[in-house]
Parts: sequence; structure tokens; C-alpha cells
Amino acid sequence: MQRHSLTRRLLLGGFVAGAAGCVYRVDVQQGNLLDDTDVEAVKAGMTRSQVRFLLGTPVVEDAFHKDRWDYVYYFRRGRSRREEKRWLIVIFADDKVTEIRKDVPFGEKS
Repeated sequence: MQRHSLTRRLLLGGFVAGAAGCVYRVDVQQGNLLDDTDVEAVKAGMTRSQVRFLLGTPVVEDAFHKDRWDYVYYFRRGRSRREEKRWLIVIFADDKVTEIRKDVPFGEKS
């Protein structure tokens, strides 16, 4: 009788250990996924509405920096440790694009 109980416990333990490795991890995607051709189409002198038409609404419109739009994108596939991060900054003066900063490193305060 003891042997039968031990076999059940081992089988149950093996099943639980195997099932624990099969946990589904959801993909995490946040921000604006921008097409490279659309980003390249943004040029100095364009209006805010033209930029919004090409790139969509920016993730960040800072109340203290009304002439700066930040487009941030983050993606991590479920089980992967690899992350894709992109940050594009568009600077305006008199409602026209004056500067475009592409592939800004994350954490930069400028």
C-alpha cells in the first residue's frame, strides 16, 4: 500500500512540475509603433497636424514643454528577455517642426 501511495505522489509531483513550466507569458507592447518610412517623411517645417497625420498622437504631450512631442515604443515578447525600445522626439517652434531626434537612448533627460 505504501508503494502505491509513493508512486501517486511522484506522478503528481512530476505533473505539477511539468505544468509549472508551461505558464503562458503575454507579450507586452506599449506606445506608438512607428513605420520607418513615416518617420523619415517627417521634415523640418511641417505643421503639427501633418506630423500627427503621419505618426499619430504622441504618447507624451508635456504640459510644461508644449513644443515637444515624444513618441515612445516598448515591446517584449512573452518569454523573451529581449526588449525593443524606441524613442522619437519632435520639437516645434511656431507650430512648425524644427528638430527631429531619432532613436534617443532611454533615460535621456534632454
